[in-house]
Amino acid sequence: MARLAQTHGLTDIQQEIVSTVRDFVDKEIIPVATELEHRDEYPQQIVDGLKELGLFGLMIPEEYGGLGESLLTYALCVEEIARGWMSVSGIINTHFIVAYLLKQHGTQEQKDTFLPKMALGEVRGAFSMSEPGLGSDVAAITSKAVKEGDEYVLNGQKMWLTNGGTSTLVAVLVRSDEGHSPSEAAAAPHRSMTTFLVEKEPGFGEVRPGLTIPGKIDKMGYKGVDTTELIMDGLRIPANRVLGGVTGRGFYQMMDGVEVGRVNVAARGCGVAQRAFELGVRYAQQRHTFGKQIAQHQAIQFKLAEMATKVEAAHAMMVNAARKKDSGERNDLEAGMAKYLASEYCKEVVEDAFRIHGGYGFSKEYEIERLYREAPMLLIGEGTAEIQKMIIGRRLLEEYRFQG
Repeated sequence: MARLAQTHGLTDIQQEIVSTVRDFVDKEIIPVATELEHRDEYPQQIVDGLKELGLFGLMIPEEYGGLGESLLTYALCVEEIARGWMSVSGIINTHFIVAYLLKQHGTQEQKDTFLPKMALGEVRGAFSMSEPGLGSDVAAITSKAVKEGDEYVLNGQKMWLTNGGTSTLVAVLVRSDEGHSPSEAAAAPHRSMTTFLVEKEPGFGEVRPGLTIPGKIDKMGYKGVDTTELIMDGLRIPANRVLGGVTGRGFYQMMDGVEVGRVNVAARGCGVAQRAFELGVRYAQQRHTFGKQIAQHQAIQFKLAEMATKVEAAHAMMVNAARKKDSGERNDLEAGMAKYLASEYCKEVVEDAFRIHGGYGFSKEYEIERLYREAPMLLIGEGTAEIQKMIIGRRLLEEYRFQG
């Protein structure tokens, strides 16, 4: 076990779960990740292995067939998986967020219907907030639901849907102006949003009447996992598939899911940074210049010292944010800080490892080339760094309000 990024105070069960995942990563993911990534190939064999380990049900309560574990346990598993290949952590993350939304906000019928199958990985989750023209401005979404009898008709276009093709259950945030006048909806747009649970077939094209998944978006990194658009054109959804059974609560539900999602992105940053450090410190002891290992040059030692310190700091903040959420406390400040720091430090640690590799870092034969293309996604996923700083700043002004 490496010296860095240790987590103190874990139970024996937590230690066993994390150790099992680390072994799986070392044996089943790292040896094949770069080859699959270069082919942009979905890692079906790895996903099947994760199902067998029970990871799709890690935080789903035991009464629904899951393991009933904490956010901390989940985040530590994500950290290990991202250390092997970040795309794999994306495959389970959206699933986990939909399961979390169901657990926290779903009706009893919705929980009974979906959570047991989600725990087994038979139903796979994805969630969708963003749209082509708005990015992080969730309050500006234009996709809309209109009630017709005991159904809702959904129209609009969503963007950046991770697992859009492979998922079979999508939590979709749309506008529904029931009970609100146009002026009320304009004044408080977050109060006129609803989350719908949309069941679909896996694949691309028209996956159910009124719902089209056009195909995979070609990306710089974060390959293997399918990122898609979602087009709704007269999509009919029964009223019992409104998350929680009541319209107008979708914004708050999704923000709760994003809060835990930000801990997840922080954990991914920690995992990728750890792998970059491992690659850098190993290469520095293999490569020789001027008659000695480059690790013996002070310039390289300084880089390694900075990289290790960033790995340690990011891990500590991520663990703190997860533990605070697990305790039932509000953690948006800590999750925002952890996501911001871990993603920025990840980018910097990866770049330093890339520099240590010299020209070989630019070669697709070396793993660091893949990490160099993966790290930027963490700067924008689950809200950009600038969004995190806005959240952090507003929360600090709440906590430290000047009483003059």
